[in-house]
Amino acid sequence: MSTLAVQDHGVVHHEEGHEHHHDTFLTKYIFSQDHKMIAKQFLITGITMAFIAMTLSILFRIQLAYPDKTFPLLQTLLGRFAPDGRLDPNFYLSLVTIHGTIMVFFVLTAGLSGTFSNLLIPLQVGARDMASPFMNMLSYWFFFIACVIMLSSFFVQKGPASGGWTVYPPLSALPKAMPGSGEGMTLWLISMICFIGSSLMGGINYVSTVLNMRTKGMDLWKMPLTIWAFFLTAVLGVLAFPVLVAGVVLLIFDRSFGTSFYLSDIVIAGQVMPFEGGSPILFQHLFWFLGHPEVYIVIMPAMGIASEVMSVNSRKPIFGYHAMVYSLIGITVLSFIVWGHHMFVTGMNPFLGGVFMITTLIIAVPSAVKTFNWLATLWRGNIRFTPAMLFAIGMVSFFISGGLTGIFLGNAALDINLHDTYFVVAHFHLVMGSAAIFGMLCGVYHWFPKMFGRLMDTKLGFLHFWLTFIGAYLVFFPMHFMGLDGVPRRYYAFTEFESMKQWLSVNVFITWSAIIAGLAQVAFLYNFVHSIFWGEKTTQNPWQANTLEWTTPVEHIHGNWPGEIPTVYRWPYDYSKPGNDSDFIPQIIPFSQTMSSNIPSDFEDNTGGLEAQSKWSSTQKANEQVK
Repeated sequence: MSTLAVQDHGVVHHEEGHEHHHDTFLTKYIFSQDHKMIAKQFLITGITMAFIAMTLSILFRIQLAYPDKTFPLLQTLLGRFAPDGRLDPNFYLSLVTIHGTIMVFFVLTAGLSGTFSNLLIPLQVGARDMASPFMNMLSYWFFFIACVIMLSSFFVQKGPASGGWTVYPPLSALPKAMPGSGEGMTLWLISMICFIGSSLMGGINYVSTVLNMRTKGMDLWKMPLTIWAFFLTAVLGVLAFPVLVAGVVLLIFDRSFGTSFYLSDIVIAGQVMPFEGGSPILFQHLFWFLGHPEVYIVIMPAMGIASEVMSVNSRKPIFGYHAMVYSLIGITVLSFIVWGHHMFVTGMNPFLGGVFMITTLIIAVPSAVKTFNWLATLWRGNIRFTPAMLFAIGMVSFFISGGLTGIFLGNAALDINLHDTYFVVAHFHLVMGSAAIFGMLCGVYHWFPKMFGRLMDTKLGFLHFWLTFIGAYLVFFPMHFMGLDGVPRRYYAFTEFESMKQWLSVNVFITWSAIIAGLAQVAFLYNFVHSIFWGEKTTQNPWQANTLEWTTPVEHIHGNWPGEIPTVYRWPYDYSKPGNDSDFIPQIIPFSQTMSSNIPSDFEDNTGGLEAQSKWSSTQKANEQVK
């Protein structure tokens, strides 16, 4: 009853308020409370941060490929951070730290979930907007402030944080430990508190909207897998991020107020520091209690997006819908009891290590279920190879190849040898980084018409996919072999070690592959910006999909539907249904109307869906009255 009351109120509010409401430039584009505009803000900010992080990675890749060469251009661009044309070793660690922080939190968490949760949750569940539009606006601006604070750390005297993206103590707890432990680390911590505030506001909003604002007929088992993924991702964030806040606050206390939560028996330059009783392992527990759910906060939205796009472009129902939902729920629960596999080398009790090893291997089961179901969806499908479909398939490829190496790292005995080597870098860049990025790009290409009313260029999309897909494998796959040989990560140069000099040529190969893959993103950026203004105008339902967002008009209105919110009758994956002449049946079509002759022709050719839907609804109501 409460859901219906909310929706009835929303309809009245729309009819009485939205029709005569005129936004100013500030309220429409800057401080907008419309979920669709906020999704665009998250997307554009996320893309900007992704390009910054990519630039940082190319800078430190150049150092790894040519550790003994000087590049005067680097000195011109970076000044004191690249004296004599070579990266300063401390600044190299800062580049690695900020690259990882931006990609994990600002791109793959806020850029991915913030964009598509905002865009799709109200549209696909049939809501006028988020449960709290004002909180939604605050969520974006807290994220934006976090980005500004993080980037501002490049302009403080000693440079940005340089303790790695995990900011382990004591480097992060002692301002005197190294240059990157000073003001830059303080700004990192403040930025993360703002970011977590943004994530919590967004997560509460997403959960509330899914639970309370679904349209009539939209029960949980009629929700698209995208909504299930975004909903469970929000649940993970709401439960896990506060733990990191606690860890960060205690870290600030150690840095600024003389406490010893993480510090004990520290000596700097021969001086014994007045700390005792703390343990840096405590921070690792707090960080990774968020850190492993964070892996799934990053990948689950990509899973949901890939599932939707694969079904639409295979013209088949998603294989094993219920199994897909239960596997997402299983991943959500299990992700909270596997964090210890990041800490096998900390000296934990071997029995406890065995427990974490078992739970880590068990979590591979729901992941495997999803993988097999994706492959079964593709099997014998009438596949349309759009750019979005290619990126969805690429996401599955990275998830498989990167996930298999996780079995090695989940085994405590093997992890002791592979920990902190390039094998770990290769693993998480494939299974989390590349897979999630491909899921995000898949979503951009698929829902670009819904966001901007135009289509992206297909040929440029194909070019972007193939260069990025091949480039990602050329960059990260060789790193597995470097890790098996014991090459450690985060080292400034390997020319100092005879046993590692043999990998210098591989580092050169990886660096040039990264540069080529980076140039492919320039093609994407051109396609993205050009298509916003000059792309081909889209029809209402260009992909002939079933979900509710394609029943809204192309022109954006605050409230999504100009009239009554449509009623949902069926699940979102009725593609190529036997006995139906059309190969798709939208969710708003009742079960009694399964033949294409009963589906409005206007809806099929995507030229007048709303009008046809209204006519069809009126006819259907009249028929029911006659009956």
